[in-house]
Amino acid sequence: MTTISTLRAVTALTLLAALGLSACSTGQRFWRRDQLVAAPSVCTTQRFDIYFAEAQARLTEPAREAIGLHAARLRDCDIRSVSVTGLASATGDSAANRDLSERRAVVVVEALAAAGWPAPAFTLEAAGDAGAVTADGLAQPLRRRTEVVVEARPR
Repeated sequence: MTTISTLRAVTALTLLAALGLSACSTGQRFWRRDQLVAAPSVCTTQRFDIYFAEAQARLTEPAREAIGLHAARLRDCDIRSVSVTGLASATGDSAANRDLSERRAVVVVEALAAAGWPAPAFTLEAAGDAGAVTADGLAQPLRRRTEVVVEARPR
């Protein structure tokens, strides 16, 4: 019994050694991680928000920086479509909120177009204060923004 077990172990080791040597003789080598694992592409559908001061449609400095960062990150992508939806809080007149949300969306579209994004790709929507109050009567916080959804693909 011991001889058979030893013979099997020697045969298994011989087979493993032969396989290892055959890999060396065929030019197989160990690969670096960056050759095996691809980095995920940033050229995908993405959503981001641009925030405004209360009752304002002017871009703040942080908003300009956010637009610049997103524009730079997607610079090498094929931008298929950009949907910009302006929002407003539920305070004040509904018509005024709709106008404010539209002005916010226009400002963001202009900034993204100035950053090099293709103008024909834009769709603009002004939601005003629609949906700003939840079913239980509470006002939704942080409605002073635009929502941007960009569909991008690798070139």
